[in-house]
Amino acid sequence: MNTEAGSILVVDDNEMNRDMLSRRLERKGYRITVAEDGSRALELIGRERFDLILLDVRMPGLDGLEVLKLLRESHPATELPVIMATAKDQSQDVVEALKLGANDYVTKPLDFPVVLARIQTQLSLKRAVDEIRRLEQNLARRNEELEAANVLLKASRDRMKRDLDAAARIQQALLPAAPLETSHVDIAWAFKPCDELAGDILNIIKISHKHLCFYVLDVSGHGVKAALLAVTLSRVLSPQPVPSALLKPPLEDSSGPCLVPPVEVAAHLNRRFPMDLATEQFFTLLYGVLDLETGRLDYVSAGHPEPIHLPRHGGAELLRSDGLPIGIVEEPDYEGHDVTLQTGDRLYLYSDGIPEATNSRGEQFGKARLLGLLDQSRTLPLKESVSALLRGVEEWCGDTCLKDDVSILAIEVMDRVLG
Repeated sequence: MNTEAGSILVVDDNEMNRDMLSRRLERKGYRITVAEDGSRALELIGRERFDLILLDVRMPGLDGLEVLKLLRESHPATELPVIMATAKDQSQDVVEALKLGANDYVTKPLDFPVVLARIQTQLSLKRAVDEIRRLEQNLARRNEELEAANVLLKASRDRMKRDLDAAARIQQALLPAAPLETSHVDIAWAFKPCDELAGDILNIIKISHKHLCFYVLDVSGHGVKAALLAVTLSRVLSPQPVPSALLKPPLEDSSGPCLVPPVEVAAHLNRRFPMDLATEQFFTLLYGVLDLETGRLDYVSAGHPEPIHLPRHGGAELLRSDGLPIGIVEEPDYEGHDVTLQTGDRLYLYSDGIPEATNSRGEQFGKARLLGLLDQSRTLPLKESVSALLRGVEEWCGDTCLKDDVSILAIEVMDRVLG
């Protein structure tokens, strides 16, 4: 027997009617329970679940209308449909039954095809309502789950934002903090990440009374992965109380450290930071040492954009820049370069976020525009010339956001003492 058709309670004081209707409905696949009067019907409804009730109006004791009235106090018509069975000439009973919440009615003597059609209709309506209610409950539960997930997501996002802000502050702390105590040069710089964290980093360090070391580096990629490597490199390229890439231990007959030539610095970094195939990270580097007494600048470039020399008298020019980025190959042949800076000369180091900045038409800022802008700003103080360059790049991009980090480090020779 297919119990999926539904369970029906047949309430009739006439045993012949109950038996006849029960057998015929059971043959149609319904599960049938019978009650001989209203009191028995209410008892069964109180302890069992039914999909539909076929209820006779005229019964001794509690009649069908009284049962219906009591039933509707706890069972809405959408949850438990009731079909009333009444005599053909009792139209008032039909009206009263419908007022009390009956879903439908049939008349006696019962026409079984009609009864079956009314039952099927009401059960179909009930199943539709049950499905809607189930979907509403599922939707409400899903909404609760989504709200809970949103709360967790917001908490996670807020925590991540706090962590990123803290990491950005740490990264900012690694940048040059205060003007160098020297009358020989003026220093200016700008640092603008395209995200919360940058893959760029720069610094300038006074190693001795006569030497400045400085660098700009750019780690491939963006975000946390690039920033972690940039911070690590910043620490490696900082003077420490133990030997580092910049310094060698003092000689026995010397009171101070010996500088490592820029070419050796690049080679050391290449050995220490080979490209990890899992992260596919490498970085470009422009690293230099400036002799404050002679004005001689020794530098090495590892895949980094050419530094710009702006003489006091003359146009801006790109200096030589060659060599592979750090980590690309095992034993690259880095070549050192040098240039002598005169009083009033300026040197600009920058990351590729400047020449490769694009406007809304996809056009790059370019190195020619960069050289021209520096020429135009030569009469400005060094710090203002750096600000003018950054402003020019931002105006070029317009509403198009920067797609790469921007770093600028500028040095102007103010007073060179020849050795």
